[in-house]
Amino acid sequence: MSSEAVLEAGEQADVRAVTQEIVRRARGYLFQALPPDVVDIAKQCVLDWIGVTIGGIREPVVRHVRAEVLAEGGNPQATLLGTGEKVSPVQAALVNGVAAHALDFDDVSPAMVGHPTAPVLPALFAVAEDADLDGPALLTAFVAAVETECRVGRLMAPGHYAAGWHVTGTVGTFGAAAACAAALGLDEGQWRAALGIAGTQAAGLKSMFGTMCKPLHAGKAAANGLLAARLAARGFTADDAVLDTPQGFALTQTTSRNVSAVLDRPADDFDIRDVIFKDYAACFFTHSSIEGVRRLVDQHGLTPDDVIGVRLRVPPQHLSVCDIAAPSTPLEGKFSLRFTAALALAGVRPDIHAFTEATLTDPVLTSLRDRVRVIADPAMTSTSTSHVQVTTGSGQVLTASVDVGMPPRGQQIIARWSRLADKCRSLIAGHLGPEATAELIDAVAHLEDQPSIRRLALLTAPGRDRG
Repeated sequence: MSSEAVLEAGEQADVRAVTQEIVRRARGYLFQALPPDVVDIAKQCVLDWIGVTIGGIREPVVRHVRAEVLAEGGNPQATLLGTGEKVSPVQAALVNGVAAHALDFDDVSPAMVGHPTAPVLPALFAVAEDADLDGPALLTAFVAAVETECRVGRLMAPGHYAAGWHVTGTVGTFGAAAACAAALGLDEGQWRAALGIAGTQAAGLKSMFGTMCKPLHAGKAAANGLLAARLAARGFTADDAVLDTPQGFALTQTTSRNVSAVLDRPADDFDIRDVIFKDYAACFFTHSSIEGVRRLVDQHGLTPDDVIGVRLRVPPQHLSVCDIAAPSTPLEGKFSLRFTAALALAGVRPDIHAFTEATLTDPVLTSLRDRVRVIADPAMTSTSTSHVQVTTGSGQVLTASVDVGMPPRGQQIIARWSRLADKCRSLIAGHLGPEATAELIDAVAHLEDQPSIRRLALLTAPGRDRG
């Protein structure tokens, strides 16, 4: 479609406005000009991604996709994290993207309304390894990608997500394309083509939450975004204003296209600063309720026998995402406010070990689960909040209100590294060993000094000579 198509009544006269502005800003990032806190957060995203990806490689969904990719064969150019195996870059992006989201333990972005790193870094890492980029180049491309997908997310919100689209799969495809476009040094026209190719591939349905398709969305976004950028580099054509034109991505996929959220946002207001790292291996919308229940359990020494009933008052959006009342699979358990609250009531931390067939059928947990009521409160506009009320057998009514969506600032960002390093160790030390894990974490901590991403990829392989 030509970018000169006439827009519908009420739309802006310049049909390239949003797409062109997003490309202009993304292409303008230079590593030496990035604020120090932005670089620190980018490294934290890389560390968290490595941890959840290697931690997720044993999940059934990853085994299926990895087996398919290995059966296909391919030009060995890019590493499957945690295995040492090499496949084609698009194949690596697919498998590593699925693994990154398999545990539902990866970071989230309020601006994007999705998971920013899982669809981006698998694509970028594959391109960076193939092209032998250095650490600063990877970090710069990553920041450009996160800012791009967050701007696209702002453009599409709230109608896109509300209609049933999984933003990590849809908007994440734009992020992956932007990451690879930056890494490959595409010119402005190629960038716009890459976003067009990304937009025509972008997909992912919220009805798939609780199934293997949810992590597949992240893998497909990574692979499709990488393919988009590489095709654009070869001269492949596309709608070069896909976020603006009639029947393009934005005007077909949302009823609330918010142009000002892109055009009026200051260039130095980085959305990456608001990325939130998960403490629990479950849907982020369950986290405020989990945290509220855990606080009451800790403060009052509650046991399962003490609890008569629990009321979770949550934003209405939670019910459309994570309100599976009686989950029948571990994946469904990650999207059940009742089950995750039951885990917290029983003193079980909702980590990667908490979601099993055994816990789903445990009589203590199912009894607790059935004592939980979930109530939608339209007055709660922040999706990161929850109000928890626990009634005890002695007649006490205990309450806690929690907002888990407050990102740290200043020194708190630096302090967060230690917590993320602990999380990473817990996910990968059993696979790589403690010494190799420590070496890998240190390499990410000094990523800006790494002369080659290939060395970092080598460090993710178990039992290899790291040289």
